[in-house]
Amino acid sequence: MNAELALPRLLQLASPALPVGAYSYSEGLEQACEAGKVNDAGSLESWLLDALHSGNARLEAALVLRAWSAWQARDLSLLRYWDAWCDATRESEELRGQSLDMGRALARLLRDLHPTDAELQTACTIARHFSSVFGLTAAYWEIPQHMAVEGYLHAWAGNIISAGVKLIPLGQTAGQRLLWSLQGDIRLAAAQALDLPDEQLASFGPGLALASMHHEIQYTRLFRS
Repeated sequence: MNAELALPRLLQLASPALPVGAYSYSEGLEQACEAGKVNDAGSLESWLLDALHSGNARLEAALVLRAWSAWQARDLSLLRYWDAWCDATRESEELRGQSLDMGRALARLLRDLHPTDAELQTACTIARHFSSVFGLTAAYWEIPQHMAVEGYLHAWAGNIISAGVKLIPLGQTAGQRLLWSLQGDIRLAAAQALDLPDEQLASFGPGLALASMHHEIQYTRLFRS
């Protein structure tokens, strides 16, 4: 691995400037704010911690790692398996659409950056969900597993906090204070994902699922999910 390039490549992959449209999604948070369930920094922190330690973010991190390992082994059938597994875990049309749209955008970018690698081009048609393509990209760019999953979770948390800053609303400093306070939890969630065996892959987020379903029919919306 080219260790000197791992960090700048991770910064590019986890950057909010990555053209995958992450800023347009709130993952059910908009509906939770509309319902008054998330209305300040404390309740937003609880929403994030639940997702990190028992919900969708924890599961996504584990799927990033499996896509990473599948590419390292050049096992495209395994990559297809975990991508289909991810598809089966989407609990609403909005959440599934977000995952597929962001995955499609990242795969298109990866293909455009590396147009001469035929095997990668094939892999980009197999990996459809964002967690799958993120793991594939991290492995192709030789970003170590632990760095890839921490970067994924940090980018996810930053995006949800940014949505919360607009929706609650919170000040920018309050948002940065919250992201700062989550650093230890992000690292812990990444470590847990690294050690999570296949038979324990699961998420528990009924509130997120219900919020996402209600968001589909919410009267006014800033975000796509």
